[in-house]
Amino acid sequence: MLFQSIFGIASIIGGAIASVTGFGIGSILTPTLAAQFGTKLAVAAVSIPHAVGTVTRFALIWRSVDKRVLIRFGIASALGGLAGALLHTVFTSIVLNYILGVLLLFAGVLNMFGLASTMRFGRSVAWFAGLTSGVFGGLVGNQGGIRSAALLGFELDKQAFVATGTAIGIVVDLARMPVYIAAESHQLVDLWPYLLIGTVGVLIGTFLGKTILTKIPENIFRRVVGTIVFLLGIALIVYPNP
Repeated sequence: MLFQSIFGIASIIGGAIASVTGFGIGSILTPTLAAQFGTKLAVAAVSIPHAVGTVTRFALIWRSVDKRVLIRFGIASALGGLAGALLHTVFTSIVLNYILGVLLLFAGVLNMFGLASTMRFGRSVAWFAGLTSGVFGGLVGNQGGIRSAALLGFELDKQAFVATGTAIGIVVDLARMPVYIAAESHQLVDLWPYLLIGTVGVLIGTFLGKTILTKIPENIFRRVVGTIVFLLGIALIVYPNP
């Protein structure tokens, strides 16, 4: 019961962060759930509340999507997401644990020192970055940082940036989730309380996030988020749960 409460709070926080930044659900929920069930199952389980939260956020901002970028970048990301999900079924939980931990450390450092908003790829590299972000999304459920850096190369305005990134997140979810369900359906059914708690928490966070978190200065907000993600990455590496 205690861990379910902790996971519920983490779900609200993840949904709130994602409502402002366009990503964050996987970064917060996956390492939290992995502490109890291992990274392999956590990635598959978190994909469900992640998809619900992303679709909900998309419903609020879909008009701002840049369709040209979505189609071309989304195809690369979907292919990467499918490839990553297939690799997910092959790798052991402990290997996925360390990969996710390193990615969280990387994302945490970028946000803690304000580097995330300045890192960007040129258009010639952005498609490869889209493919790579999709692979990591399918492999360990963490893709937002790389995807955002790649999208910066297209010089989208703020609303189009968040909306297009959200739409691409849905595309990746559609590519990876069938693989998870086919490979781990029985274990996912056993985790239904966490799936329900995570989904409800993410929805609450999505609707509360913009109301509460937008009042915090962006530089402070990103540093706080970066610190949380960084600490979660350290915890995964130091205390791996196979």
